[in-house]
Amino acid sequence: MANAAPVSASTVLELTKALPLDCGQSLEGVRIAYETYGSLNAAGDNAVLICHATTGDQYLASTHPITGKPGWWDRMVGPGKGIDTDRFYVICPNVLGSCMGTSGPSSLAPDGQPWAMRFPVITIRDMVRAHLALLDALGVGQLHAVVGGSMGGMQALSLAANWPDRARRVMAIAATGEMPAQNIAFQEVGRQAVMADPNWQGGAYYNTGKAPDAGLSVARMAAHITYLSQATLSEKFGRRLQDREAKSFGFDADFQVESYLRYQGESFTGRFDANSYLYITRAMSYFDLAEECAKGEHRLLADAFTDCKARFCLVSFDTDWLYPTIESRNLAHALNAAGAPVSFVELAAPFGHDSFLLEVPELDRVIAGFLDQ
Repeated sequence: MANAAPVSASTVLELTKALPLDCGQSLEGVRIAYETYGSLNAAGDNAVLICHATTGDQYLASTHPITGKPGWWDRMVGPGKGIDTDRFYVICPNVLGSCMGTSGPSSLAPDGQPWAMRFPVITIRDMVRAHLALLDALGVGQLHAVVGGSMGGMQALSLAANWPDRARRVMAIAATGEMPAQNIAFQEVGRQAVMADPNWQGGAYYNTGKAPDAGLSVARMAAHITYLSQATLSEKFGRRLQDREAKSFGFDADFQVESYLRYQGESFTGRFDANSYLYITRAMSYFDLAEECAKGEHRLLADAFTDCKARFCLVSFDTDWLYPTIESRNLAHALNAAGAPVSFVELAAPFGHDSFLLEVPELDRVIAGFLDQ
């Protein structure tokens, strides 16, 4: 995805005011691409904000314009589904720094050239600031709920902690209150893979006819492993060979799992921008709610939620080793310490971290039940 300012089929809002950022800069002319489903009721109190994960986008329950595939949560969002669009006005924005219509490094800067690495480094809280600007423009005051999985859960938590009056319900699925060191390490491997590709060109690869597809593919392969469980990989692939009867004694994809990862990496480069991958994973690495909401020298996660009046629901999966159950349990303890009402459930699912995107009927029931409370 080497061209600047990729076209988005979504509705796009251009902010009239500069967006302040945690790095100390402000960003002018921010564009926010988003999709909506359902209608805002007369009282304006049925809006549900859905925050997407790292390499997700706003195509929540719409056909993706590049891949042609159904939306990433199509099974969850729609009439009569877990998030019922006959009842709720569902909003899903593309995050700041991404590449599907919202301002990011591939967007054009005021000088008419792509931002590339001149784009300011952003945080999860900056993404939420953009979300709130969108909600204001749509006439949404207090949300019925904010829901997100993985990085989307981080956005939901940041919204609750920093703008405690903007949501009545907060659901964070397979998320964390701070990025663990092991995850920062995995993300750094991905960033280094991108930057080590000669076609990265210091980030200025737009419109050159070359892009760091090889590096981005490797980054995606490494990340994709963390989204799956060992059981899933063993059951789906095991040590079975790919289209051959014997090992090649070379470095082609001898095993099915190798071929699968190569496919995942190569297909990813067709829909995602390498610089966006750098910026978004850096924002995740920086994420630390206790630091974000520190009161004086003390950095306690519970302090982030002292002003919250929302109801919280935390969901983890027993096979998720990227954001394991202990991360959700730590959040539950912090919310309890802050006196915030919270429910917490660990669901059994074989799919690892990606369980929130796949067929887990128990999750559907938890979400529908929580939104009804």
